[in-house]
Amino acid sequence: MRTMVPNARQQQEEIQFRLILAATYPFFLAAAALGRVRPAQAMSRPGLAPARRSVFGEARAMAVQAIPFAFMG
Repeated sequence: MRTMVPNARQQQEEIQFRLILAATYPFFLAAAALGRVRPAQAMSRPGLAPARRSVFGEARAMAVQAIPFAFMG
């Protein structure tokens, strides 16, 4: 079994996560903005339109989903 991560290591990983988030957020923001500008192709089913986040919230969600892959391994 894996033991608990020491507090110092956990803080270091949190700082690394925040730095990577700050570095990659502009790219995800651009992707989210482009996604809003392009016509939606998923409108084949009208009436099932998902609730939309703000562009900034969408960019943060994309970044938070992608960044953990940098810590795998």
